[in-house]
Amino acid sequence: MIDFRSDTVTLPTPAMLAFMQKAPIGDDVFGEDPSINALEAKTAALFGMEAGLFCPSGTMTNQLAIKTHTQAGDEVICEELSHIYQYEGGGIASNSGCSVKLLQGNRGRITAAQVLAAIHPDDVHKPISKLVSLENTCNRGGGACYNFSEIEAIQKVAKSNSLGLHLDGARIFNALVHKKEDPLQYGKVFDSISICLSKGLGAPVGSVLLGTTPFIKKARRWRKVFGGGMRQAGTLAAAGIYALDHHVERLKEDHRKALVLKDALIKKDFVQAVFEVETNIVIAHIEGKYNAPALVKALKEKNILSIAMAPALIRFVLHLDITNEMLSNTIDTIEKL
Repeated sequence: MIDFRSDTVTLPTPAMLAFMQKAPIGDDVFGEDPSINALEAKTAALFGMEAGLFCPSGTMTNQLAIKTHTQAGDEVICEELSHIYQYEGGGIASNSGCSVKLLQGNRGRITAAQVLAAIHPDDVHKPISKLVSLENTCNRGGGACYNFSEIEAIQKVAKSNSLGLHLDGARIFNALVHKKEDPLQYGKVFDSISICLSKGLGAPVGSVLLGTTPFIKKARRWRKVFGGGMRQAGTLAAAGIYALDHHVERLKEDHRKALVLKDALIKKDFVQAVFEVETNIVIAHIEGKYNAPALVKALKEKNILSIAMAPALIRFVLHLDITNEMLSNTIDTIEKL
């Protein structure tokens, strides 16, 4: 089976598994797991931030960030396609008691001008604008990347209006590799950053929340409330360490394969358009002989898995388990449809 459904389906490589087996472990709730401590310190240093917190998922790190930045009755500003709104089970409301101001951006990206216009005045009738959350890359935007200059402009707006700025960096390393950016740039402008290790980097589980030492101390308390203490989880943290050391630069290969797949799709008469491909996600607009669910079904019959994101949108995600042979077989299948 050739699985393009998500980069979350990756399996640990043999070298990663060997590294995991050698990891020293302890009790993380007591702060005594050396591998988790090493991962948290490593990721914090990479982004130039003070501290990190290892969690089971990016949903948890995002939700912890929102909970730590806000209190009930506040409002979170984000783009309407954002993962924190679309795919986290209503957690902004249920976990933090916050409302959401949704902005319509460009493939998941918003501007400083939009953020400024969305901030509420000091008015008892309105929720308190408290946090801006950006997603880079944007999943539903087809892996679109922000220009860093726009992020800097948004940060100035947020800071001047006493709003926190959070980054859902589930695929931040794809953006860093594509844009040739330095993670230290991001640590200077964001108050908190969530990075995912189990997508393109290929670890089996885990994300890390980054911020100041007081922020992470508070988030650690909320992690306990959320049920996120994992005890001897150093084996999983070791996979994250290995991924950071060995799987970042290879993301370029996923990006290359995504462009090859885009070129094959755009030739078909039932493909009306393909989103601009910057990283590892390919989203195509399907009309005519197939709609998106029908195309997903036709491909599945040929042992190729993908996702219909809407009646007319199909998504393919490239990752380290998609070989050149798998890509060639997929393109041959598409050409015959």
